[in-house]
Amino acid sequence: MPAHVQTSRSHRLSQLRFARDARPNADCDNTLSMTAKRVVYKLDSTLDSVNEAEQKASQLATESGLDEDEVQRVEMAVREAAVNAVYHGNAYDPNKKMTFGLERTPDSLIITVADEGKGLEETQIPDPLAPENLLKPHGRGIFLIRSFMDEVRIRKLEPGTEVTLIKHVRSLGADGKEESK
Repeated sequence: MPAHVQTSRSHRLSQLRFARDARPNADCDNTLSMTAKRVVYKLDSTLDSVNEAEQKASQLATESGLDEDEVQRVEMAVREAAVNAVYHGNAYDPNKKMTFGLERTPDSLIITVADEGKGLEETQIPDPLAPENLLKPHGRGIFLIRSFMDEVRIRKLEPGTEVTLIKHVRSLGADGKEESK
């Protein structure tokens, strides 16, 4: 391997290890960047990556004090968004990545899922409840995501699409339990 490639790879691995080691329970070398409140991963276009995104979102939702039903809603919304990115956006292309971000603010969980596909305009999404779409085997993912999350934003990128999922949460007290509002 040429020296400049080896040095570049070595430098990248050390950055990944630093980001991995900077967070508790680090078990993934796919971390792109991390701040005190936000972690971003660059994941392969595989179903394993979909599972990983769902698991990480579930962990954050649980740690944020959401009840079991709300955690499951977050899991399903993230799974739908990640499947859309990997399957529809990136078409399982090994050269394209899914970017997955997690952020916890005092009032919200903010989860972003982006692909590197051709992009999607929100106006292109058919209504799954329209009579002509009721029996179609696909086309309910965004509908489900919207029903499970408090806010959903879809943004066309160049290239790709970014979906932002927001779930409002109550702040946790010093004892780790939800504070009442």
